[in-house]
Amino acid sequence: MKPRFREEKATQAAAVLLRERGGRMNYMKLLKLMYFADRKALQRWGRPITFDAFVSMRNGPVLSRTYGLISGDSDRRDGSLWSEFISAPEGYDVALVGDCPTDQLSDAEVELLREVFKEFGHQNRWDLVDYAHTLPEWTDPGDSALPIEYANILTAGGWSEAEVAQIVSELEELALADRLF
Repeated sequence: MKPRFREEKATQAAAVLLRERGGRMNYMKLLKLMYFADRKALQRWGRPITFDAFVSMRNGPVLSRTYGLISGDSDRRDGSLWSEFISAPEGYDVALVGDCPTDQLSDAEVELLREVFKEFGHQNRWDLVDYAHTLPEWTDPGDSALPIEYANILTAGGWSEAEVAQIVSELEELALADRLF
């Protein structure tokens, strides 16, 4: 059981990254940067920013629900908070279409997003795909998608088996609380 996806945080995180890039970006690059930020947050703090589902796809790991919002999956995009601030793809780019707030993100999360952009923002999407393919949690799924477990990312980040079990337990408790309330 995973905590619920935080669309408001995903939207705001995307907006931070898009602002760093001047307001427009290739959507595959945006997806990679968002995954790297969620991954780094999980490894640093024991929790991701967006609580999106991590999946391995042919071009590397992505945030599943965010991918649905970007790719224009109408069941996910229509009427979404995302669509208020992030354009539908034009060619392969998305852009900011409004002044998206960052009130759902902590200062540390905004700083981490900027850190990820500083580290990876100068690379093109294919360089990011190549890098993503080196991550230990990624498995080539062929033409499908395979889930990536939090435990695999935490282990890759150097957490001990006991620490991983504790963090996963806390995230499962959060998921239960999300469902109850």
